[in-house]
Amino acid sequence: MQVTRRAFTVGALVAAAGSMSVMVKAEGNKTVALLFDSLVSPFWVSGIEIMREKAKAKGWTTLENISNFDDNKQFEQVKAMISRKVDGILIIQTDAKAVIPAIRAANAANIPMVHFNRPPAKSDAYSVAIQADNRKIMQDTVNFMVSQAKQMGGKYKACILIGDLGDVNAIQRRDGFFDVVNKNKDIIDVVARIATEWNADKAFAGLTNAIQANPDINFLVTSSDFLHPQIEQVLKAANKWHKKGEAGHVLFGGFDGDEGAYARLQDGYLDACGVQNLFLEVDMAFGAFEDLWAGKKPDKLLLDPGFVITQDDLMAKRDQMWGYTVWKKMQKG
Repeated sequence: MQVTRRAFTVGALVAAAGSMSVMVKAEGNKTVALLFDSLVSPFWVSGIEIMREKAKAKGWTTLENISNFDDNKQFEQVKAMISRKVDGILIIQTDAKAVIPAIRAANAANIPMVHFNRPPAKSDAYSVAIQADNRKIMQDTVNFMVSQAKQMGGKYKACILIGDLGDVNAIQRRDGFFDVVNKNKDIIDVVARIATEWNADKAFAGLTNAIQANPDINFLVTSSDFLHPQIEQVLKAANKWHKKGEAGHVLFGGFDGDEGAYARLQDGYLDACGVQNLFLEVDMAFGAFEDLWAGKKPDKLLLDPGFVITQDDLMAKRDQMWGYTVWKKMQKG
């Protein structure tokens, strides 16, 4: 059975969050719909938990629903929330184009819509999207890795695991990687570009083939941390899974900032991780609603600058890393 990013199981976290329509009651006079396409990644589970807490603190009521990657179902959910006269709709859609009719419906009902982490396709419909500055975060991550490579000296054979190119996030992360390595061709030679399509099995097979063809790969970047287990498995089999400072260590960079990234930074295997600031993104989304309710018209796209976390500053920055919050809960569980 293939394992994809969408089908990635997160165990107790998903069970705790639930996958059915629920209502979270709170004091206040605003009701916001939280419409997710899934709760099958730690990022989404952490996100909805943070949203619940922050909404409760503001005295808002939240209505939640999950579309299970069904665009038609999600459109019906949007129409149902419009019928319930919610004050705002926060949405995570599966398809950037398919969501446009939902935006138009919300516009017609004069209900603000905010997209979380995934912007819609360009159209004349108005909504606000909160997104990580994927390209810049990846640039900063790879710049750190290149600085480490220069300190250690020598030449590097690089490999990048690219996400689904139907996902704008994957395209931006790929471009951020090449923005940096193309300026450092004197020491970085990219010998493998692995198209994972956000599929763990494809990532495993592609990286296995890349290592066999280029056993001297020593610089590796993944476009999503959820692929870490497959990367670890392949590098272990090739006797290339070593901590920073040990002989044979592969410079390893990640993106997202999940609990696995935190653990591998702590254990010394991951050198750097570009982190989406989930806490800030929720604040930005809720702030957009408040601006819209006040009659303001924010830009259609608001960017989370994110940050890079490394082994050197892990203790100082980890409380800002959403994956550290997940990791702590897993230790308690």
